[in-house]
Amino acid sequence: RIDVTGVGYEPKGSFLLNGAPYTVDEDLKLILTAGALCSNAELRNVDGRWSIYGDPTEAALITVAAKAGLWKADLEFKMPRVREIPFSSERKRMTTVHRNPDGRYIVFMKGAPEVVLQMCSRKLLAGSTPHLTYDDKLEILKVNDEMASSGLRVLALAYRYVEDPYIQDIEYDMVFIGLVGMIDPPRDEVIEAYRVCEKAGIKVAMITGDHKLTALSVAKEIGMWKADSVALTGSDLDKMSDEELERTVENVTVYARVSPAHKSKIVKALKKRGHIVAMTGDGVNDAPALKLSDIGIAMGITGTDVTKEAADMILADDNFATIVEAIRSGRVIYDNIRKFIRFLLACNFGELLVITVAALFNLPIPLTPIMLLWINLLTDGPPAIALGIDPPDEDVMERKPRSPKEGIFHGMLLFVTASFILQAIGTLGSFLFSYIIWGDSLNKARTLAFIQLTFFELMVIWNCRSEHNCFLKVKPWSNKYLLISVLTCMIVGAILPYIEIARTLFNLEPLTPRDWALTLGFSSLGFLVLPEVFIKRSGGS
Repeated sequence: RIDVTGVGYEPKGSFLLNGAPYTVDEDLKLILTAGALCSNAELRNVDGRWSIYGDPTEAALITVAAKAGLWKADLEFKMPRVREIPFSSERKRMTTVHRNPDGRYIVFMKGAPEVVLQMCSRKLLAGSTPHLTYDDKLEILKVNDEMASSGLRVLALAYRYVEDPYIQDIEYDMVFIGLVGMIDPPRDEVIEAYRVCEKAGIKVAMITGDHKLTALSVAKEIGMWKADSVALTGSDLDKMSDEELERTVENVTVYARVSPAHKSKIVKALKKRGHIVAMTGDGVNDAPALKLSDIGIAMGITGTDVTKEAADMILADDNFATIVEAIRSGRVIYDNIRKFIRFLLACNFGELLVITVAALFNLPIPLTPIMLLWINLLTDGPPAIALGIDPPDEDVMERKPRSPKEGIFHGMLLFVTASFILQAIGTLGSFLFSYIIWGDSLNKARTLAFIQLTFFELMVIWNCRSEHNCFLKVKPWSNKYLLISVLTCMIVGAILPYIEIARTLFNLEPLTPRDWALTLGFSSLGFLVLPEVFIKRSGGS
């Protein structure tokens, strides 16, 4: 077993055998050449930084060959490709044919070890090609399992010489060269993203074409594998009926050696269990599963055009953590829409109730049309807009997903009702105290009602920022735009009765300290509309 050192895709590293430097021999050169030529990826140096174009696994094969001085461009110049039989999830192998410098044609194959071994009848051993026995195959598969258990993605490589590059059975009677293992450790942000998913009630399943043991190793490293977790392979799925999969799918964490058809089967089973399913994919054959899922997610870097067309969302950086961040952003946007709606409904229904009650009891209208216009445009507007960009609750990714059957108004009826009733009590109370009990003029009474309504709405908005935390538990300075807009509207509203042009325009009168005490007392009722009491919690799904 030869180890190769190095980091990332930089073509620098050493070949070691039992920890000691190893000189690249002809057999090793052949397996490195096979890996580089039987690939479609490219290794590029852009401004001194090495990057890849294409499949990362193929790029790893090209990189390890370059570490031995075998550059893909040089190899292709000496051994141009004349034919390719592409990889597919069903075939689990890829084959290319190249013209050798001696005039013959050489066939290279790479793929899943258990599949490639079926195509091989001989093995490469110190320059010779003896017969590949059944025991040899068992030993190779045992080594494959050991490598896969270590989290390595393992590929087998084989070759043969042919006279005619277009013969029908070109993939048979191959010579087994060896196994290549590479590790693609999960990014740190992926491990953290999975923990966030667990808290958010999001079930994550790994669907991969890798060996089952490789998938299990990665799942354990991420933290996905639990005591009651189940792992299924593509062959297991083939043996299961749709009903059997539906009964099992809730506990399956890892699907290994699967084909795109299996993805569609998994999506159907999950949807029948009532789940909202997001499926990722990059290959052409993944398109049906992406279309079938509720949210199809295509890879922006490695994904094909067909997959991107079929998807609902394209992941620009091919990073799982970005999906989790998108879910978080979606929850924040949805919450803010509900905050906006809750505030405006609570305030506007209160205004309607005030006018309606006054009309029913044949009272003077407490608020003139221009007052209502001012409140709706200038008092409600800026704070409501600021509420729409409110920062998220700290527990936004610790809540279970809401039920898709819940409407956007779910749970807010009691809050809105309590708010507009208290608002109407405060506005009518201010008006009636001034007009009837204190005997003030109609304009003076309307001024009190106008100021009380303005300040009530600017106080109740602080209870609209969260569905389970009242104004005392939410920091007012966490949304500086809301704080500035509320303070501005309060200051403007407070000085309006003392500005001559405003007094003429709105028919206002200056307020005395007694008037301010009454209006602010009634306005403070807005702080009593507590979301903990008046908002029904989402049941989740």
